[in-house]
Amino acid sequence: MENKKVNEKSNEKDEVSDEIESSLKDGRGIVSHQKRLAFCLSLGITELIEKYLKKKDVLKQGYKIDHQWFKKKKENVVDILSQKTTSLTNLNKLDLLLDVAFKIESKRNNLAYGGTVDERILIELINEFLNAKREIENEK
Repeated sequence: MENKKVNEKSNEKDEVSDEIESSLKDGRGIVSHQKRLAFCLSLGITELIEKYLKKKDVLKQGYKIDHQWFKKKKENVVDILSQKTTSLTNLNKLDLLLDVAFKIESKRNNLAYGGTVDERILIELINEFLNAKREIENEK
């Protein structure tokens, strides 16, 4: 059963990358993936933050990160995270991650449930997410 959970988690991460890649390659344009991108970018940044906190060994056992937190002011998110972690000091990339999460989450519902947006908005969010992901993956 444990392997299934691990595989499901890695499939989710692959799903985010797969959706980004397929949207960028689609001849119909990136906007045809708008709703899926909204959900995938939200999932992706939430998982990235959770992964970062676990990598830094500060996320308390049993706690999960909720994408809805990132619509709030940064101070409020930090307060919430401080209750779910052992410490938020020495987390050099946390500000970057919270900024990207706010950008994604503040547009998520409009992208997912609203009308078609300019593709530049989607490209900007994808780039923000991918840059944050690279920063975290390349951090020592």
